[in-house]
Amino acid sequence: MLRTLKYCLTIGALALVPCAMPVAADDYGLPSLGSGAGSVSGSEEHRLGRAWLRQFRAQTDTWQDPIAQTYVESLVERLLPYSDLGDIRIVTTLVDSRLLNAFAVPGGVVGVNAGLFAFADSEDAFASVLAHELGHLSQRHYSRRMERVEETQLPTMAAMLAGMVIAAGGGGNAGLAAMMGSQAAFIQDQLAYSRRFEQEADRVGLEAMTQAGFDPQAMPAMFRAMQRLTSLQGGNPPEFLLTHPVTESRISDTQSRADQLPSSTPRDSDPAYSLIRARALLELNGDNPTQAMAQLRQDTPPASAERYLEALIAAHQERTDEALASLDALARELPDLSLIPATAAEIALDAGRRDVALSRAERILRLSPSYFPARLLRAEILLQQSPGDAFNALRQLSQQYPETPQVFALLAEAAGRSGHETWGHLARAETLQLTGHIDRAIKQLDVAEDVAKRNGDFNMASRIRQRREDYMDYRETLQKF
Repeated sequence: MLRTLKYCLTIGALALVPCAMPVAADDYGLPSLGSGAGSVSGSEEHRLGRAWLRQFRAQTDTWQDPIAQTYVESLVERLLPYSDLGDIRIVTTLVDSRLLNAFAVPGGVVGVNAGLFAFADSEDAFASVLAHELGHLSQRHYSRRMERVEETQLPTMAAMLAGMVIAAGGGGNAGLAAMMGSQAAFIQDQLAYSRRFEQEADRVGLEAMTQAGFDPQAMPAMFRAMQRLTSLQGGNPPEFLLTHPVTESRISDTQSRADQLPSSTPRDSDPAYSLIRARALLELNGDNPTQAMAQLRQDTPPASAERYLEALIAAHQERTDEALASLDALARELPDLSLIPATAAEIALDAGRRDVALSRAERILRLSPSYFPARLLRAEILLQQSPGDAFNALRQLSQQYPETPQVFALLAEAAGRSGHETWGHLARAETLQLTGHIDRAIKQLDVAEDVAKRNGDFNMASRIRQRREDYMDYRETLQKF
C-alpha cells in the first residue's frame, strides 16, 4: 500500500502564519511562536495567524506526503524570486481533499489541496495557481483589506479567522454561517478578495510565471477550466472560486496580459509533475485505483507517469517485487528524479524490508544529501535499528523544519528510545503545540523541566521555562478563537 503519513493537519482557502526561520544551536532547534516581519499589526498578526494554523491542524487533516510536498516547495522556490516577496521563507502544506483549492496569506504559508493536482493537467496550470497566490502575498492584500476596516485589532481578526477554520477545511456553508453574527457585513466584505486585488494578483503572478519559465497562457486557460467546472456543477463553484471569483472580464483581462508576454518552450522532457499528480490521484482514489489511472489517462500523460502509477498501484496491492522492479527500471531512464528511488524506498519500508529501504535511502542521499524525503525515511528506519543515530538525524531535521510536526513526533520517539528523556518530553510538547493542543503541550513542558532539573541540566531547564512562557502567551492568543 502506498505510504502516506497523516497527522491532524490541513489547509483550506485562507490562512495566516509566520515563516519558519533557521534556529541557532543554543535555541535547541525549537520553532518560534511569535516572530515575523511587520504587517497590519506586526508580530500580533503573525501570532494570531500561527494560532489559527495550529487550531486548524487540530480540527482537520492534511496530506502528509514528503515527496509531493518537496515537489511543491521546489515550484514555490522557482516562482519566489520573481514574486516581489523579498527574502521571505515560504512554508507549504498539502490538503488531503478532492476539493479544488489553494491558499497563501501573510506569514508565508502556501497550501494546496490534492484536488488541485487532479484538476490541473500540467505543471504550468498548477504553477499558475501558486503564482496567483504568491501575488496576493506580495501585494499585501490581507493587510490592505484589514486597513480599510476601523476595527483592525485582534478580536476582529480572530472572529474572521475562527470561522475560516471551518470554511477553509471544506465546511462550506457551515463555515460561512459560523462567521456571521454581529459582524456579518464585515465578514462578507473581508472573505472574498476584491476585483482589484484579484487583478493585481493575476498581474504579478503572470509576470512571475513568465520569468520563472512557465507559460503565462496557462493562467487564463485555468480560469476558463474552473468556469466550465462551475457550469458542470450546476452553478456551484469549486472552493477556490468562493474566495477568488472568476468573471468574464477578469478572464479577458488575464488573457490580454498573457498575450503580451512571451510563452515558454514546452518542457515535455520533465515528467515530474505528472508523477506527483499520479500520487495525488491515488491518494484521492485509494479505494478504487483503476479510477486514478482512468483520470490520469484522460489528459494523455507521458508514458513514465502511467508506469509510475502502475507501480504505485502494485505496491498498494502488496505486489512489492513488481513495484520495485518497475520503479528501478524507471529510475534508470530518469536518473535526475530523486522522487522515483525515494518512492521505491518507501515501498520497501512499507513491506517490512528495512535493510533494503535503508540502503535505497542512503544511496539517494549520496547523490542528493539534502533531499528531505530520503532524510526523513532514513531517520524513520534508524529509529528501529539505531535510536541514537535516529535522534541525532532528527535533531538536525527539527532545526531545519521547525514547522513540521511529523519530524518532532519521530524525534520524541527517538529520544525516548535512546535515553534522552528530557528531549522526549520536549519534542512531544512541540508536536502538541504544532497541532493545536496547547494545554497538553504545557503539561509536557512541565514534565520536561522536572526531568532536566533531576538530571542536573539547569541550562536546559531554564530554556524550557522560557519556552513555557511562549506557550502561555500563545494560549492567550488561542483563546481568542
